[in-house]
Amino acid sequence: MKGFIKEFKEFAVKGNAIDMAVGVIIGGAFGKIVSSIVNDIIMPPIGWLIGGVNFSDLKVTLPQVVIPGVEKMNSATINYGNFIQTLIDFLIVALCVFLLVKLINKITRKKDEAPATPAPEPAPTKEELLLAEIRDLLKEKSAGEKENS
Repeated sequence: MKGFIKEFKEFAVKGNAIDMAVGVIIGGAFGKIVSSIVNDIIMPPIGWLIGGVNFSDLKVTLPQVVIPGVEKMNSATINYGNFIQTLIDFLIVALCVFLLVKLINKITRKKDEAPATPAPEPAPTKEELLLAEIRDLLKEKSAGEKENS
């Protein structure tokens, strides 16, 4: 039992487990925000534009089944309006995750593309070669004069 507790403690304290927990918590909060945006901001104008439809009320009521000796049962419904709202929630979350991954890949790619070695210096021009030759001749002449003196 001690080994299990120790192993669990090592797992829970690792950075990866903590990062994952933070991600799950932030993801849950983000999902609630997206649901609110879809339910409270996006869907009402869309419903208004198509004739005052409230998407959460869209459903198909299945036929009532009459069972002898059983009191009236509630009708079963297929709530396709809720499905449409959930689908829009998913699309918005998927778009946000895609944009986040794209941004992370772009940042990572810039780090990878940074040049590891400096660019080689360009070859000297004819003028630079001539000036270097003149400099060397002047050095030789001044060195020869110092030896003679």
